[in-house]
Amino acid sequence: MKKIGVVLSGCGVFDGAEIHESVITLLAIDRAGAQAVCMAPDVDQLHVINHHNGEEMVGEKRNVLVESARIARGEIRDINAITADDIDALVFPGGFGAAKNLSSFAEKGDECDVHPDVMRLVKEFAAKQKPQAALCIAPAMMAKVYESENDKPTLTIGNDKDGISMIEAMGSQHQECTAKEFIFDEKNKIVSTPAYMVGKSISEVAEGIEKTIDKLISMI
Repeated sequence: MKKIGVVLSGCGVFDGAEIHESVITLLAIDRAGAQAVCMAPDVDQLHVINHHNGEEMVGEKRNVLVESARIARGEIRDINAITADDIDALVFPGGFGAAKNLSSFAEKGDECDVHPDVMRLVKEFAAKQKPQAALCIAPAMMAKVYESENDKPTLTIGNDKDGISMIEAMGSQHQECTAKEFIFDEKNKIVSTPAYMVGKSISEVAEGIEKTIDKLISMI
């Protein structure tokens, strides 16, 4: 059975992995007859957001791996134990966690850092020419990883002008896209879709993610 690594970044759109995008991803993988291998880094979140009022919960701490385990129903591994040899494809759901916990893109933009194990795993995939997918804001993090590579990918986060300019500042190409579609970089084997960056409904977002996952798995 094909194994698809799903890198989660917490639990909740404003400080972790976007739950709709993550669950749709897991469902699409299962429907395609593949196995999802959930993983996350064992680190504290940048901060904790009250998702009811949008305010930071000052003084509260949550762990990215522990919170991600909520979405994975407990079946999750520390990303530091995973290599490109363990899985056949890799996907990053969106949510601010990709820009706050897997990277510092939310704070530093194109000057951001990427979590060392995320950087390592993506570079392993690039070296082995294994397929990857990035949803929502996660392509911005991918642009940072590929900044030092010779072949820089074409990615999408929809049509956000500031985000586009930062992705291009990191050397990647940006292509605008609707939530129902995806952008495919054939050379780097990277599929991206903007999901809730532009999507107005869960069904619209689901259509784009399902197409993205089908494309991802077709490359294995």
